[in-house]
Amino acid sequence: MESLEQYINQLTASAPRSSAFRKDISFAEWRASLTAGFIERLGGFPAQREALEPVQLERTVCSGYIRERIEITTYEGLRMALYLLIPEQPAGSPCPAVLAIHGHGYGSREITGLNADGLERTGDPGLHKDFAVALVKQGFVVAAPEVLGFGDRRLAEDLASGEPGRNSCYRLSSALLMAGQTMAGYRIYETMRALDYLQERKEVDGERIGIMGISGGGLVAGFTAALDERISSAVVSGYANTFQASILTRHHCLDNYIPGILLEAEMPDLLGLIAPRGLFLEAGDADHLFGPAGVREALERLEQIYAAEGHGGQLAADFFTGGHEIHGEPAYAWLLKQLAGPQE
Repeated sequence: MESLEQYINQLTASAPRSSAFRKDISFAEWRASLTAGFIERLGGFPAQREALEPVQLERTVCSGYIRERIEITTYEGLRMALYLLIPEQPAGSPCPAVLAIHGHGYGSREITGLNADGLERTGDPGLHKDFAVALVKQGFVVAAPEVLGFGDRRLAEDLASGEPGRNSCYRLSSALLMAGQTMAGYRIYETMRALDYLQERKEVDGERIGIMGISGGGLVAGFTAALDERISSAVVSGYANTFQASILTRHHCLDNYIPGILLEAEMPDLLGLIAPRGLFLEAGDADHLFGPAGVREALERLEQIYAAEGHGGQLAADFFTGGHEIHGEPAYAWLLKQLAGPQE
């Protein structure tokens, strides 16, 4: 008699993954098929995009950059705030841009050098390492959306708790699942709307846009890049793995789960939709949530996909000494190279 653990592991391991990458069909055919199945599993996206109707909420001059807080429409009846960090730059010279996606914590302020109350932070930046600020100091325009379920975008009961790090993921994810939607789908689509906004800004070169995210933000970053070809390069930190070796090995937030996704593919195949565009993985050797063995398995699969497209050099990884956290410098250098303008 199998144990319950053995039974459930076998159940997930034997799911067909019918849209996994295969060399016997063209890359374009495989990509189109998996993309369609993936979007359906996410719950689909609106057929028509709402007007963004941006409103500026704040504007602060910081050392070397300007920080704006903007609110835009994402879905009908739903608004999202984001920070826009704009580096000092020559007038009339558009910059490359990066979407910076935070993970679990207290929201977009956590990656922009602020406390949960919006005041400047002077203490430990935590696992996020203020990476949105690090990116703007590299010369990128940076958009840091307030991911649904965090910060200002929590349910009233969580906002009233007085606990900045308390999120609304479980109740929101549950409601979306009951309505045939997913939290992953909502967060991916809202990130696409932030990209829509970035492309409207005169400071941004719309042909040079990347994305970087950590943990749950890594899910959003990787899968948004997979489904939106306007993103030319992606950094996925503390997430790229296999489902079997990561979220299925322990209790995780409900926002990680996409119904029926293993009927389509494993995580590396989904991230492989980014090919032949640039993909960079960050992985700490002591990451207890998305461990290095699973990352290496994912990387091996991704190398096969990129090699099949003849673009192996567009895939890179940084295995660093550390935990579930942003590492930074190698990823920033890679983004700078990826998003550099035409050489004079």
